Amino acid sequence: MFYLSLIEHTLRLPPSLLSLPLQDAIKQELENTFLDKVIANLGLCISVYDIRKLEGGFIFPGDGASTYVVEFRMVVFRPFVGEIIAAKLKESNKDGLRCMFNEDFTLSLGFFDDIYVPAHRLPNPSIYERDPGNRYQVVWSWEYDSEDNNKFIIDGLDEIKFRVENVEYPPVPIEQPEKPFAPMVITGTLDDDGLGPVSWW
Repeated sequence: MFYLSLIEHTLRLPPSLLSLPLQDAIKQELENTFLDKVIANLGLCISVYDIRKLEGGFIFPGDGASTYVVEFRMVVFRPFVGEIIAAKLKESNKDGLRCMFNEDFTLSLGFFDDIYVPAHRLPNPSIYERDPGNRYQVVWSWEYDSEDNNKFIIDGLDEIKFRVENVEYPPVPIEQPEKPFAPMVITGTLDDDGLGPVSWW
C-alpha cells in the first residue's frame, strides 16, 4: 500500500528559501512540488522520506534562483491488485459505491477518495433502495437468503473492506471536465468472503 520510491528531479530553489539551511530549503520545495499529487504509474505522493544526493546549485543568467539535481525518496500510496483495504463509504448511487481511504478511518476526506465499487462487484444478489435521508443517494443491501428475508445493509456506519481489482491512471483531459479530474482511480470488489462492512463478519 505504501512504498518508498527513488526519484530524481531538477529543482529550482527560489531565492526566498536561501536563508534556510540547504537541506531544509530543498525538502520544503520538494514538498510544495510533490505532496498530494499523483505521479502516473507511481502513486499518490505522501511525504518526502529523505534526500539521497544533491548536485548543482547553478544560477542561470537572468534568474536569481539556484537549480539543483536532487535524488530523494518519497513515500507513495499505491495499492496493489488483490490487496484488502478498509475504507469508509462516501456516497452510493444506482451505479455502485464510492469509498474514501484515510489514516484514521473517520468520515473526513483524509487523503484519498477516488475508490469505486461498481454495482456488478457488490455481493450477489444486491439491491438498492432510495435513501430516505438523502434523495440523491441510495442504500445498497445484500440479500443473503431471500427466503428468510436476511438483508445486510451497506449504510456507511462501519468500515468497509474491499479488494483492489484495478488501479488506473487516466490521461489528463485537454479540456476541463464538469466534475473534478481524478489522476488515480481504484476499482474494488465486495463480492467475496470477508469483504464488505466489518459488522457483517
